[in-house]
Amino acid sequence: MHPWLAARLPVLDLALDAVRAVQRAVGRDARDDPGTQPAPAPARIATAFASDRVLAVDGRPVEGFAALSGFFRTADGWVRTHANYPHHRSRLTALVGLPDDVGRDAFAQRLTELSAHALEEDAAARGAVVVRVRSEAGWRASAPGRAAAAGPLVRVEETGDPDPGRTRARRARGGDGPLAGVRVLDLTRVIAGPVATRTLALLGADVLRVDPPEPAEIAWQHLDTGQGKRSTVLDLRTPSGLRTAQRLLDTADVLVTGYRPGAVEALGLRVPDGVVTGRVSAWGTAGPWAGRRGFDSVVQAATGVALLEERDGAPGALPAQALDHASGYLLAAGVVDALGLRDGAGGTGGDGRGRGVSVSLARTATWLLDLPGRDPAHPPAAPPPADETTTVTHGGVRTARPALPGHEDYPHPARPWGTDAPTWLPG
Repeated sequence: MHPWLAARLPVLDLALDAVRAVQRAVGRDARDDPGTQPAPAPARIATAFASDRVLAVDGRPVEGFAALSGFFRTADGWVRTHANYPHHRSRLTALVGLPDDVGRDAFAQRLTELSAHALEEDAAARGAVVVRVRSEAGWRASAPGRAAAAGPLVRVEETGDPDPGRTRARRARGGDGPLAGVRVLDLTRVIAGPVATRTLALLGADVLRVDPPEPAEIAWQHLDTGQGKRSTVLDLRTPSGLRTAQRLLDTADVLVTGYRPGAVEALGLRVPDGVVTGRVSAWGTAGPWAGRRGFDSVVQAATGVALLEERDGAPGALPAQALDHASGYLLAAGVVDALGLRDGAGGTGGDGRGRGVSVSLARTATWLLDLPGRDPAHPPAAPPPADETTTVTHGGVRTARPALPGHEDYPHPARPWGTDAPTWLPG
């Protein structure tokens, strides 16, 4: 038994299966014999899934959560908050009637006077991120829990009409890797979406990440998940920014989004025929919570994972942001499969049709909860390996090596955030 992702729930099994999903998708695209694929290395995968814990800048580790992010007691239970971004912190402090510069202790004291249920509902209405800590049974029986668990782990749907011209354009561009010639427009943030697009870049795609100017991405998260991509800034709420983004999308092969369902469409982007769309959300595309904000940590709290990982009478957490990372690899696998259907696998003809591929953190949580092999007597999780076989250092920044077997490093380290031109690389 490997100790690196030790938990009551089988986190390492989840991680291995998610990475194997990408391997299998690449193998299907190339029509490889599955028996010839290299086996994933548990140490490498554990380090990649816990990458925030091995990330170091000039020898200094990073702090993964802000002061007002975490578990807090309330008058009738526990909640988990997320306030890593400044606008989420401001909404959270306003929600509970405190100044924006309040410290953690005063904030915690204030929450002991409030109801967990009321905090959750009021936060959803005001754009803050708070969930009530639930039991596994309570989540499964709830309306959002039933909706989030419904359907396949990776949902794939045909979209639009066929456009064989995109296949011809991709092949004309050339390049190296299974996704040579593929252009990916990346509208994602935090972990799951960036892990998916980083994986597509690892496989040879030209990935251009587009962020709004405000709020800027958290610097360490960009270093941790921005490898292999280029990074540009566009304000899609302005006519010129939207026009530029649409021009990019018109000649793209893949659009990957990590915002709440409907958020990108509301900006006015039109997805052309033949484009594969990948979407990761917190709670899924249907059900009463489909439009709510969420992150790995709060999904763990809502779905019962936190209580299963309880320590010393308080809710606990998995030893990695495993829902995020696993969802990212699952989304990448679905995109690879969709491109294979569109463009043809192993040199065969494809149908030229775009497809919508979607995953959600809550659906991935259900997958984890359904896996066999729970270990109530597990030891504390060991720190992820951080040696030359599992990490790589560029310019004073140490990051995890790729989890995908056969790849020792990404095409290049994360480029400075927002500094690339909003154009595709020449073919």
